Amino acid sequence: MKDRTAFVDAAEVPKGPIIFVMVLGAFVAILNQTLLNVALPVMIVDMGMTANAAQSLTTIFMLVNGILIPITAFLMERFSTRHLFLTAMSLFAIGTLICGVSFSFPVLLVGRVVQAAGAGIMMPLLMNVVLSLFPLNKRGSAMGYIGLAMMFAPAIGPTLSGIVVQTFSWRVLFFIVLPIVIIDIILAYFLLRNVTRLSNPKVDYKSIILSTFAFGGLLYGFSSAGEQGWGSPLVYIPLGIGVVVMIFFVTRQLRLKTPMLEFRVFQYNMFSLTTVISVVVTMSMFAAMILIPIYLQNIRGFTPLESGLLLLPGALVSAGMSPITGKLFDRIGARPLALVGLGITVATTFLFANLTDETGYYFMMFAYSLRMVGISMIMMPIMTAGLNQLPRRLYSHGTAMANTLRQMAGSIGTAFLVTVMSSQTVKHMADSMPASGMATEQQLTTLENLATIQGINDSFMVATLFAILGFILSFFIKRTDPVEEDKEYNNQMANRGTAKTNQSQKVNVTQSR
Repeated sequence: MKDRTAFVDAAEVPKGPIIFVMVLGAFVAILNQTLLNVALPVMIVDMGMTANAAQSLTTIFMLVNGILIPITAFLMERFSTRHLFLTAMSLFAIGTLICGVSFSFPVLLVGRVVQAAGAGIMMPLLMNVVLSLFPLNKRGSAMGYIGLAMMFAPAIGPTLSGIVVQTFSWRVLFFIVLPIVIIDIILAYFLLRNVTRLSNPKVDYKSIILSTFAFGGLLYGFSSAGEQGWGSPLVYIPLGIGVVVMIFFVTRQLRLKTPMLEFRVFQYNMFSLTTVISVVVTMSMFAAMILIPIYLQNIRGFTPLESGLLLLPGALVSAGMSPITGKLFDRIGARPLALVGLGITVATTFLFANLTDETGYYFMMFAYSLRMVGISMIMMPIMTAGLNQLPRRLYSHGTAMANTLRQMAGSIGTAFLVTVMSSQTVKHMADSMPASGMATEQQLTTLENLATIQGINDSFMVATLFAILGFILSFFIKRTDPVEEDKEYNNQMANRGTAKTNQSQKVNVTQSR
């Protein structure tokens, strides 16, 4: 019987079962988050929560997730693939069960924290495993399947949640996820193998504490800015703490011989460039995810389910495109995909910067679907192009850094674009008031709606500028060869693959005789 706890060389292990098990885990983690967002209004009524308390269920998940992701580089070097994934999925399962049976807000909050502790490990670990399993010329296809999980879960989440909460209790949402998680844990126990190399670094408690306050402060500050405003103490105090502690954290990591999170990954120019593009694109991408539901529900009066259905085709198209994009990346590289994808993103984002109170539902569905085609050509290819330049010893740090900055970009983009919308709405409202300063209640409602639409348009225009910046930067993306210390490893994998093929051919010849 094979020892599933021992390290196995990537060239000697079946890759399909490992990727399937880990992608399934990432899928349910993302699905869980999108399911809950739609259900929050129902949960407020059912559990007697305030709107702020309900929002904290999302905020705490994001915070724990964001705090844990930078630590995953250390965890991936300390614990084996199998051990880490089974622990993460078990935590996620326990948290899901707690949420499903909770009958009070504190218990529900605890469940969300436990869920987030497991979910934060999954995506960096999955990307690290892909880098360890596949040679350079096949990573795009593998990353494409990660993109499939990342896109498909948000695609079905809002619609599924809308159907469930209209028919059943919101608790059913957690009990839909739980059986999938349990099945994945069982599959992981039997199929998952240890394919990442361990260096067993020492635990640096100071770095963990500094990382928690640095990333936690920044994430909390930015996530609160959209709702509280930049002048609120709940925004500038956490941001101030986060910035100051981040300086100490980065300084400490650069001094340590074995840092918890290696900031020297930015010495590799293509990794740095693609990370900047990923951050810019993520900030632009969040515009549609936040502003379109506001426009549809608050201005046009559509239900959450109708809002979710408008976004569904685009997310499904994007999910279907992801594996295709991955294969194209292996053939033609990231630059052509990024330029075409960002060209589409610029054009379609600009379309949303011209909304009116009569913009057609199906026109928006088409424009959003086309926009998601563009985004599907950008995210995973540019991230893979950057990670491909890193030496094998920095895979865990590169994946942790890329995912951390993507999480930060989502929070910053959300806060910034919502702030633009809010401030511009106030400005347009003041500009459109009658000269007398007096208006009827009906006139005020009409003026407010029109001012909000103009504020949303202004926010989309800013998102268009983000996309244009990403488009310009994409001209500088190049194919990168593996660094010197990884050439031998890639040659070994290629030679083993050739040897395995020759051996198989010999067996076939012998059998035919």
